Amino acid sequence: QVILRESGGGSVQTGGSLRLSCLASGHPFDAASIGWFRQIPGREHEGVASLYTGDDKTYYADSVKGRFTISYDSAKKTVDLQMTSLKPEDSGMYYCASNIGGRTLAPLRWSAFLYRGQGTQVTVSS
Repeated sequence: QVILRESGGGSVQTGGSLRLSCLASGHPFDAASIGWFRQIPGREHEGVASLYTGDDKTYYADSVKGRFTISYDSAKKTVDLQMTSLKPEDSGMYYCASNIGGRTLAPLRWSAFLYRGQGTQVTVSS
């Protein structure tokens, strides 16, 4: 059984940093697509960053390029999202999501991912 559990959310001021972590239990890390998504109430989930463990290729939304970094540790079964230079518009509930068994063709599309965590809240104040 695959279980994704996010941690590391919190409240920071503009310009601050946070590191989110997703613990993927029961989850093989070879040929897996794992991503971070965020949602604010009333809006659809937005793809923030994802990666494919088969070749370590990463994908980022234009709005976070140069500020966010996604990484993984297959031994620890974690996927982290390092967020720097945070802005108020980065606020939202952040979710970890994944697929097993190959590259996801739409790496920043929420509906393309089968396994999903419960989310962790990020609030950036001005």
